[in-house]
Amino acid sequence: MGWRLFKDIKNTVSTSVGLSIDDALPLSVSEHGSPPVLHLYKFSPSAIVGKYQDIEAALRLERCRKRGIEYNRRSTGGGTVIMGPKAVALGLGISIDEPGMNKGIQGIFQSMSSVLIRALKDLGIEAGFRPKNDIEIEGKKLAGLSASLETEKAILFHASILVDFDIALMMDIMNQAPLKLYDKGYSCFSQRITTIKEQLGVDIDIETVVECIENSFERQFNTSLEIDKPDTWEEKAINDFIDKRYNNHDWIFSHKHPRSKMCQGELKTPGGLLEIYLSLAGSTIENIIITGDFFSTTRDINLLESALKWTAAKEEKIEEHLREVWREDMIHGVDTHTLTEAILQAKGNALSI
Repeated sequence: MGWRLFKDIKNTVSTSVGLSIDDALPLSVSEHGSPPVLHLYKFSPSAIVGKYQDIEAALRLERCRKRGIEYNRRSTGGGTVIMGPKAVALGLGISIDEPGMNKGIQGIFQSMSSVLIRALKDLGIEAGFRPKNDIEIEGKKLAGLSASLETEKAILFHASILVDFDIALMMDIMNQAPLKLYDKGYSCFSQRITTIKEQLGVDIDIETVVECIENSFERQFNTSLEIDKPDTWEEKAINDFIDKRYNNHDWIFSHKHPRSKMCQGELKTPGGLLEIYLSLAGSTIENIIITGDFFSTTRDINLLESALKWTAAKEEKIEEHLREVWREDMIHGVDTHTLTEAILQAKGNALSI
């Protein structure tokens, strides 16, 4: 039996509807006897935080409201994503025992990232997987991935694939340390994010991107995708999620953390000046930008930044996470101890906001 495909890319959906459909998918697989269900769609302009983020620390909610940007919290982890009609939203409910699915959380990300990497290749784009959960092209993020085990046997997998992107909008509504980069802000983000449009150099229809994603899933899992829609049981589950979760103030504003602290530090090293910008949620690194006049590559800097997100801002933990990805001369003239020193120095310097 083939997989089911829920697809609506001609219209956009609200965060409450899109996320509720996604949350019903793994339940349908584990409790309702459904084969895997793939959901491909587009959100209305929106900002969606990860399950464990503090939405008031992550977003400038008043600016979201003024600009007509929806905001909500998804049930999977990871960071904030800015969605809209120029990004493909993907939800998948699938058994952890599905043939072709690698085991463990890293195996899941490997399986799912390979699907998207193949789809991008079909579009003429060479991409790769960057741990912990990004699809990248030459060090620039093009897609973010997240997953959660919703039942003992089924997971919900999420992905957002950027066909085009408004960096200025993101900088206006996100309330994080990179916003304190002043004149550097736009260029720093443009060096870290890319889109399908930028990579191809031309506009491309969302429909074409979605078709490549569908074909890649079929090849990866040796299946066929059959257009379908939620049945009565699934509609009830979806409506329950809308009412009890995504239209619920207590859900959206749950997981409050200490107010994010914005920090910045500089350290002169044999390899050049290190500038560190941090957003700390309590004693945890919520976001980090590493910049300066040293010699490195965008790919390596993004890898280091990704490894440090959600790390305790303590010397031993910072060094531990750096060692997981570090290789010699990653930043010319700088070692893990020196980079850790720069981060800890930044931690002690609060910025005014």
